Amino acid sequence: MSISFKQARKNSLFIFLFSAVLSSNSNAQTNLLQYARPIIGTEKMGHTFPGATVPFGAVQLSPDTDTIPFQSNGKYNPDVYKYCAGYQYNDKTIVGFSHTHFSGTGHSDLGDFLIMPSTGPLQLNPGTADHPESGYRSTFSHDNEVAEPGYYKVKLDDNNILAEMTATTRTGFHQYTFPKSDQSHIILDLMAGIYNYDEKDVWTFVRVENDTLVTGYRQTNGWGRTRTVYFAMSFSKPIQNYGCKEYAKMPYRGFWGKFNQTKNFPDLAGKQLRMYFDFKTEEGEKIKIKFALSPVSTRNAVQNMQTEIPHWDFDRTKQQAQQAWVKELSKVTVTAGSEEEMINFYTAMYHAALMPTVYTDVNGEYKGLDQNIHKAAGFTNYTSFSLWDTYRAFHPLQNIINPSLNRDLVRSMLAHYDQSALHMLPIWSHYANDNWCMSGYHSVSVVAEAYLKGTLTDGADKALDACITTARQRNYEGIGYYMDKGYIPQDKNGVSVSTTLEYAYDDWAIAQLAKKLGKQAIYDEFIKRSQNWRNVYDASIGFMRPKLSDGTFKSSFDVLKTDGQGFIEGNAWNFSLYVPHDPAAMIEAMGGKKRFTAHLDSLFTMHLPDEFFAETEDITRDGIIGNYIHGNEPAHHVAYLYDWTDAPWKTQERVRMILKNQYHSGAAGLGGNDDCGQMSAWYIFSALGFYPVAPASDQYWFGSPAVKTALVHLENGKDFSVEAIDQSDKNVYVKKITLNGQVLNRRYITHDEIMNGGKLVFYMAAKPTK
Repeated sequence: MSISFKQARKNSLFIFLFSAVLSSNSNAQTNLLQYARPIIGTEKMGHTFPGATVPFGAVQLSPDTDTIPFQSNGKYNPDVYKYCAGYQYNDKTIVGFSHTHFSGTGHSDLGDFLIMPSTGPLQLNPGTADHPESGYRSTFSHDNEVAEPGYYKVKLDDNNILAEMTATTRTGFHQYTFPKSDQSHIILDLMAGIYNYDEKDVWTFVRVENDTLVTGYRQTNGWGRTRTVYFAMSFSKPIQNYGCKEYAKMPYRGFWGKFNQTKNFPDLAGKQLRMYFDFKTEEGEKIKIKFALSPVSTRNAVQNMQTEIPHWDFDRTKQQAQQAWVKELSKVTVTAGSEEEMINFYTAMYHAALMPTVYTDVNGEYKGLDQNIHKAAGFTNYTSFSLWDTYRAFHPLQNIINPSLNRDLVRSMLAHYDQSALHMLPIWSHYANDNWCMSGYHSVSVVAEAYLKGTLTDGADKALDACITTARQRNYEGIGYYMDKGYIPQDKNGVSVSTTLEYAYDDWAIAQLAKKLGKQAIYDEFIKRSQNWRNVYDASIGFMRPKLSDGTFKSSFDVLKTDGQGFIEGNAWNFSLYVPHDPAAMIEAMGGKKRFTAHLDSLFTMHLPDEFFAETEDITRDGIIGNYIHGNEPAHHVAYLYDWTDAPWKTQERVRMILKNQYHSGAAGLGGNDDCGQMSAWYIFSALGFYPVAPASDQYWFGSPAVKTALVHLENGKDFSVEAIDQSDKNVYVKKITLNGQVLNRRYITHDEIMNGGKLVFYMAAKPTK
């Protein structure tokens, strides 16, 4: 069922009760797909992409609506931030369709191997948004655009070409319907990229193997400094002519000048290449392209293509891609009170299954952090770990609905550690690189959680050693100061407070794993380190505050400002609440339950003027409620902290308010970067009625469910169900909770209770139980 975004917006809200076993009901499968809307988050801050991919697939075949450079006149160009995923909904032109994209990030890379069909006189320049006719880009309309899980379609108006795409795990499948023309072209832009700059392309190699097969690779120095991607490109129709243009001025070219390399030359190499392939087409003729990727070699790319799509049946591949999405989405089946809530839930499920991505060829080979070729033994290797974001809720979610996946994610992190010259687990890794983005060493939380919750059992001692070694890396971002002083001095590190707080939580996670394994000395060391949050708490003002090397607090300090105050992408109001492993002690330090409750109330109800976050591009008004910043991750647990006070009903009230305020069904439906599924994982947990405040804990703290019913289909064959009796937009308060018929007189449910299956029932009311 194909529904354009514009059509979807016209649908009125209605009460929809939906419950079905998908394997036996094809209509239910179709209905489930239609609620996942890839277009959501493509406007403003969401930074999602609308194109075709499969769950956790290595290929994300998606349109790029502009090619904004990273730099302008030698300085950072802030407009590039809008194009972290290559696509902005309000743009009027499409430059082309590239094969690699991050989902929801606040910095970027990728955008590899951009393809664009065209007709008429050949143009190798992409042109500009204001004058698309000056290049190969094309105008388009959302009226003629369809974005579904596993499928994307758009009409390119300037050349009257219909572009369609679908994908398998490692191969993108293009289908272009041309008009009649003796001048039809396929452009392969090997210079294009996201967060691009003139010297980003280190080297490009292209080999035209025959009249239908092209192979090559591209190496770039961007967010990943040694990122190399190999490709194989196969046409459904023989190439008539082809050519290449090199845009880089190279001081040395050897003796290749003996050849005319600009036309029909099969062995090409350079820094900035664009290629074209010429065809003659009849009216309505389809030219199809299979484009496979590999981290290892062109030979592996060909093998990936031949294994995954050994045919030219586009519809068959599309159907398989959408069946894969049905399987993924149906891991949680829900009923809700409106169509918009169904859309929001299943779009969150969709976005929470885009990253990390497969980084292993069909033969098991991948390139490691050491730049050598490895073979994954007994697991699938993955890449693109945005751990500062995803340790909070994304990985806890996978431990419930996708434990076999999360098992491989952790094994991939441990393989990264084995290959690391620095002997560290990943911080923010992609494509055989660690880009070292953000703070903390949150992979230790993900690793510890997987062992503590039973997702992984083998190799626990070695995993603990990896966590310990990472946490003792003295020359990484202030760890030496942190170990010696119990905090990171602000005069040594500009984000000293938030990093101290994040290390303290991570250390608590290490302590829990050490405790489980009977390593008492390690437990004692790291449980002590987990209390380092106290060393940056200034009781005289009630906030975490930067401390200097001499042990005094920084005198000039603004609790509202998000820049230059010792916090990364946040302010003291939000980050001072980051002690997820010991909220009770934090609340006591802040004056007790009554005072803390009033403090939380102020966070949600006060006004944060724009001037206090003007210099922080990851925070905008859209993601702010009062002074609570939901559009960025550090405060994602904060609404649940009322559960440690005498007013847990305020958690219920706040969570339901955030769900309504920050998640919508339009293109601008996300209040902030989705951050590789973290924003969406928050939605899924909160809609189900509970949340992992401390991810490495086995406790999920109660909020207020936004669904009417939910059925979580566990990998162990059991089902865990949630029912919210009398739940509505007004009935957001919880009167009583039962688990398997027994009243729960606590404010959390445990991981084992979920994984054992059973039924959790919330009894809802319009007034709080105080």
